[in-house]
Amino acid sequence: MYRHFFNRFFDVIMSLLLLIVISPILLIVAIAVKVDSKGPVIFKQERVGKNGRVYWMYKFRSMCVGAEQQEGGVYCTKGDKRVTKVGKFIRATSIDELPQLVNIIKGEMSFIGPRPVLTYYPKNWEEYTEEELKRFDVLPGVTGWAAVHGRKTNTVEARFAYDNYYVEKLSLWLDIKIFFMTIKSVFTNEGNEDDGSSVVESVTVPSSEENASEAADAAIAEDGKKEEEDMARDEASAPELVK
Repeated sequence: MYRHFFNRFFDVIMSLLLLIVISPILLIVAIAVKVDSKGPVIFKQERVGKNGRVYWMYKFRSMCVGAEQQEGGVYCTKGDKRVTKVGKFIRATSIDELPQLVNIIKGEMSFIGPRPVLTYYPKNWEEYTEEELKRFDVLPGVTGWAAVHGRKTNTVEARFAYDNYYVEKLSLWLDIKIFFMTIKSVFTNEGNEDDGSSVVESVTVPSSEENASEAADAAIAEDGKKEEEDMARDEASAPELVK
């Protein structure tokens, strides 16, 4: 019931209310983007939504025009020269995502769900496996379970595992948890800059025999293992203390 009715009802009502309440902020940001650099105020890009439906996702433009053709980057990295002065601020505060309220009203997105992927990244639609396609069973979200667990610092494998976990466990309480975790993530700007983890080399997604939650736990465990290995290397290389 929540997935098929109340979730959508909440999305529409909240989007309309937010658009009214924050309309002055939207106007100020739009003017700032226009004054800061040449180009349109709104950046739109084709994304893959529920059941593979392609739609135009809206954001406030935070990069120079033609950024996608420069440096071959998919995500913004630290110190990325393509980001404008205003863009740096609205990306750090996630204000650039606010135009997606329109996508929500149009029924193309939800407040919470898997972040929408590009039509060509991490792969083309026909290349996704049956396990990978599970994340497309629900509307993509402005924020989501993967977004509050590393955001752009996650590997593709980890993001898909988190997304599948969300699809399997979708509930009102999980959405509430993600909502508050998102607020924390926005204020700390945690994981908002790509560290290279999202680069696609060879994407291995858990087989259909594995549960998505187990895959997510495995991804978290792997991250912890890497941290322990880094700490061990630091201790080994540190000079011994003189007793």
